[in-house]
Amino acid sequence: MWDHSARYRFAADMSLPLKMVFARAMYPSMTLLTAPLKLGGMWGGSATSDAAAVIESMRAACLTGIDLVSDHQPEELRVDDRSGSNPAIWLHTEAPKTAWINVVVGNRDWCNLAYQFGHELGHVLCNSWERDSEPHNPCQWIEEALVEAFSLRGLRILADDWSHEPPFPDDAAYGNSIRDYRAALLAKSRNAGVDPSLGGFSAWFNSNAALLKVHGGVDAARGAVSTMLDLLEGDESAIADMGALNRWPGRTSVPLQDFLDLWEESCSELCAPGKLPVQVRALLAGT
Repeated sequence: MWDHSARYRFAADMSLPLKMVFARAMYPSMTLLTAPLKLGGMWGGSATSDAAAVIESMRAACLTGIDLVSDHQPEELRVDDRSGSNPAIWLHTEAPKTAWINVVVGNRDWCNLAYQFGHELGHVLCNSWERDSEPHNPCQWIEEALVEAFSLRGLRILADDWSHEPPFPDDAAYGNSIRDYRAALLAKSRNAGVDPSLGGFSAWFNSNAALLKVHGGVDAARGAVSTMLDLLEGDESAIADMGALNRWPGRTSVPLQDFLDLWEESCSELCAPGKLPVQVRALLAGT
């Protein structure tokens, strides 16, 4: 989701956890994985440093080992807690090199924080964080399904990381809470998803094509999420292709076949694997 207004001014620089220190050594140039983090807002009464630890843990879970190919990566990542709003990317004019994410969380609601942040981080990965990055139909549903799958994949890794190396003392058992939270989200997507007995993904798309042309949000795209998750988890190198999205005029507003063609061309320009656009095209064709 996107939001065009934010008014919080409190921000605090947070030191990076050990995993991110190692990441800096792996990635000498500034990337979405290593960009400095700032936090704003009240965080439901939670300590800002605790919220930062969860965000950094989820960022590492989502991005460690992923080839970040985009030439539109932010130089800073800011995350604000905005009660009474919706999770969103704020398309702002100030600090043009900052990717600005808004989340809505309660006190120590770490599962929800990790999930919301992971989804919006996926949009940043897809180059949907700069001022001219407004979402448009008819192809926005593809990005929404991908970033939702991206967050679900991150939650799986986060649960394992938390169980072995929790960000808080004596909190390894919370990894099971993350697994349960993820399982509930995944069940919701699968219940809305593709029924193989009814023709698979292409049949699902054909029956929902009219809706997806005008409603490209995550709720409309939810039926595609589990399929996209299978793609991301089946070959994690393909996640690099998300960094090649939206680098052309028109972004998601172009017709579907043009969108897939432009995505493939963008992957080639950035030396990304180019697997995802090919796989999505094949799914839509029923092959």
